[in-house]
Amino acid sequence: VQLQASGGGLVQAGGSLRLSCASSGRSLTNYVMGWFRQAPGKERESVGTISWNWGTTFYPGSVKGRFTISRDNVKNTVYLQMNDLKSEDTAVYYCATRPGGSAEFRYWGQGTQVTVSS
Repeated sequence: VQLQASGGGLVQAGGSLRLSCASSGRSLTNYVMGWFRQAPGKERESVGTISWNWGTTFYPGSVKGRFTISRDNVKNTVYLQMNDLKSEDTAVYYCATRPGGSAEFRYWGQGTQVTVSS
């Protein structure tokens, strides 16, 4: 599986961005897609997941209500809609995927920088 993340950039606090993650190489049936971020000096953290089959999503408390993950099965693309961005959302954002029965995200995209100015 190859993943290509895009859509990052510079945005003012309170603004919005939508990241995309295009996948290729195999079907994502029975896979789980995830978005992660890593800020300088901090550990990587999850910002949400979506099951490819059912579209079921999960978000951590830090982004719940502001971030939304969706997928386009035809385009094999997952999106991360980020609203009401805060300076603490500044990070490199990565998409990743894993088989549904696995706990480990095996395939990772290259990351896209999101910078929120206050």
